[in-house]
Amino acid sequence: MKLITAIIQPDKLDEVRESLLKAEITRITVSRCSGRGRADQVDLYRGQVVAPDLINKVRLDIACNDNYVDIAIDAILTAARHGAEGKIGDGKIFVTNLERCIRIRTGETGGEAI
Repeated sequence: MKLITAIIQPDKLDEVRESLLKAEITRITVSRCSGRGRADQVDLYRGQVVAPDLINKVRLDIACNDNYVDIAIDAILTAARHGAEGKIGDGKIFVTNLERCIRIRTGETGGEAI
């Protein structure tokens, strides 16, 4: 089992959801978040360094069995990228091991709980 976390641009949320639905991945959690990637520029205001603004993003969390990991990643990559080449700030995808999953209602564990 894996947990896929994707940080994407807000304007790509609908496209990513549709792409995941076409790939038969329906169980996702969506959260609004803000953050900052690489800050190449340092802004000065009245002689003081100003921290760069945080940018609004969307976070998707998808718990899936191992055989759906590549399918989910491909669906996200296809829909979240701006244009053929992409652009800075399109986002990131993180894949982590999911040790346990428990469905509260039934007590099921593991892959059946996903």
